[in-house]
Order: sequence, then structure tokens, then C-alpha cells
Amino acid sequence: MVARAETTGGDKVWFLRALLVLQAPRSVFGALRDDSDEAAEARQDVAGALVWLAGIAAVLATTVASGLLDDVEMDGSLVAVWAFLAGGLYGFTLYYVVGKVFHVALRRLGSRGSFRRARHVLAFAATPIALALVVYWPVRIAIYGGDLFRSGGADGRGGGIVLAGLFYAFVVWAFALLIVGVRTVHGWSWRRSLAGVAFASVIAAGLALAVSVLYAFG
Repeated sequence: MVARAETTGGDKVWFLRALLVLQAPRSVFGALRDDSDEAAEARQDVAGALVWLAGIAAVLATTVASGLLDDVEMDGSLVAVWAFLAGGLYGFTLYYVVGKVFHVALRRLGSRGSFRRARHVLAFAATPIALALVVYWPVRIAIYGGDLFRSGGADGRGGGIVLAGLFYAFVVWAFALLIVGVRTVHGWSWRRSLAGVAFASVIAAGLALAVSVLYAFG
């Protein structure tokens, strides 16, 4: 019972840190230096929630989502269910695949950290993308409604294109946090931290391109 209470208390602390990372990222990433089993268990549920929320926000920005309502059998409720399930799958796939790439890239540059900690750094760095789900997407949906999920909708013209591009500001914010996270956790220079994130990004982009090519010719 005592151990369970400690874990629950740890979850609450990490939930608050998930919000704090947007304002004081160094203190949050500094706490990630502790990679003991107890510390990792306390933050793993919060990390998972961030990954799921970020995954939902990300899938809503895909070309697949933009044509969901072209199918007459789809409606708003089914789009919501699709986003929830596809977002979870997408988020956790990237969490483990990109997390592994990230871990390998950092190891190449001298990191001695674990795969688990690399994933957790990635999850907390994704907080801005998770934030987009509650502050960005509701605004877009309120303005354009079903047109967001229909080919040729009003969101694809004029101001809609500009508003769509704002989503990538959250992505850039997440990349910036990832660099801060690497620097804080490993005590590296800005240059080395940037190199680690860039190296991982290039590898991940190469894998994504290879998969898309195989899919196109499959």
C-alpha cells in the first residue's frame, strides 16, 4: 500500500512537470537524469499520456485525416474514434522507433544513457505537440468544422493554409525542447546536443522515406 501511494504521488509530480516543461524545461529534464526503476516507473504513465496526445495531434495534421469525410459512411463521431485510436498507434510507434533511433544517435556521440531514458526525454519534449491538441485543434475545428476532414474544403484556401501552417510552430517548439533536454540530461554543449538531435532526425527521416518508397511500390 505504501509503495502504491508513493507511485501515485510520483505520477502527480510528473503530471505537474509535464506542464512545467513548457516554462522551465531545464528543471524537468534535470529530473530525468535519475533513471532508476522507481523514478522511471513514476513518470512512465505521464510519458505515455503525452505520447498518445501528441500522436492524436499529429495524425490530425496528416493527409489521411484531411479526406476522412470524403467517405459518406464517416461522420464526426467516427472521425473522433479514428483520431483517438490512430493517434495512439501513431504516437507509440514513433515513441519506440524514433526513440530507438534517438538513443542510438546519442550513443554514437558518447551518451551512456538507457533506451528508456531516451524515450522519456523524447516524450516530455513532445509536450508542445500534445498541447496543440487542446489549444490549436479546437480553434481550427471551430472555424472550419467538417471541412478540415474533407478534400477541397475551405480550410485549404487563403487564411486556412496559414492557420494550418501554425501547427508546425508546435513541432519546432518540440524540437527546441528536445535539444534543451539532451543538453540538460547529458551535460553537453549546445553544439553537441544539436548534433545529436540532427543526427537522429536525419536517420528517422531516411527510414520514413524508405518506408514510403516501399509502400508506393508495394
